[in-house]
Amino acid sequence: MAFHEVRFPTNLSFGSIGGPERRTEIVTLASGFEERNTPWSHARRRFDAGMGLRSLDDLAALVAFFEARAGQLHGFRWKDWSDFKSCAPSQPPAFDDQEIARGDGNTVSFQLTKSYVSGPGRYRRPVTKPVQGTVRAGLGGIELYPDADYAVDHDRGTVTFREPPEPGARVTAGFEFDVPVRFDTDRIAVSVASFQAGEMPQIPVIEVRI
Repeated sequence: MAFHEVRFPTNLSFGSIGGPERRTEIVTLASGFEERNTPWSHARRRFDAGMGLRSLDDLAALVAFFEARAGQLHGFRWKDWSDFKSCAPSQPPAFDDQEIARGDGNTVSFQLTKSYVSGPGRYRRPVTKPVQGTVRAGLGGIELYPDADYAVDHDRGTVTFREPPEPGARVTAGFEFDVPVRFDTDRIAVSVASFQAGEMPQIPVIEVRI
């Protein structure tokens, strides 16, 4: 899959509409009871990029971005303004925001993840596109330092330590992150007259697996 490490203009994504999508298969039995299952282990996010446009200049910027990605061909980064930090939206990321693993004495590379917890439910989301310069990591409750103690792969979302964490040591991280997406259309249809009258074009964007 072709992927461009470039972010969709954040001033345009700010007004977008979208969020996570799940796929649930439901079978109603003869007794009236249901059986529910899902073939997806992870949610997939969808957005409408057209909703963030406010001027003809914005529209021109979107068309340029669309053409540079060749429509659906190349993926890109997207800032989901409703969910882009390892912590609460009002707080700066901290090194102990998320426990991403436990040390085993051998493994040195760990995938960044974000956990969503409510009642008995828990979902751990892989984070593959951290934002450059925002990742902080720690071991056993002690913050470590980039370059000196660990390296971050910003294209894959992994943290690699110089030495393997001791068995049982909490591996933690804090970060900002983008969503890997692509356009879900090869066509943009817009009338300038309609746009100036307040009618927004529909430009679907969908998350891709990395």
